[in-house]
Amino acid sequence: MSDVPRFWRESNHRYRLVGTKCNNCGSTFFPPRDVCPKCRRESIGKMEELEFSGYGEVYSYTVVHDGLEPFKFQLPYILAMIKTDEGPLVTGQIVDADPSEVKIGSRVRVTLRRIREEGKTGIIQYGYKFILEK
Repeated sequence: MSDVPRFWRESNHRYRLVGTKCNNCGSTFFPPRDVCPKCRRESIGKMEELEFSGYGEVYSYTVVHDGLEPFKFQLPYILAMIKTDEGPLVTGQIVDADPSEVKIGSRVRVTLRRIREEGKTGIIQYGYKFILEK
């Protein structure tokens, strides 16, 4: 029996929106970094994991009308850059919303959704997406 499903279930970053914070200058990053690009050498050993609140606002977005084959069933879908409350920009899909509802500055929160499944008995992969705050 393979331990792969256990790996996916127990992976910290699959179920939380996690970045890093530089304890030298206070900058936050997503995805996580080992070294701060601002402080460089001074940040080595000073980066800490930071779980984001999951809240932010739409910084920019587009509506995708013609996508790759695996995503055809989702068309049209909203792809956005979200400015998290912690600072970093995160790219993600906005779900459960009509494109006409989305505006730059709209408040959003992260949600966990199934991304894909590898066959009937395979690994189910989850990831973050965003929903509008109402």
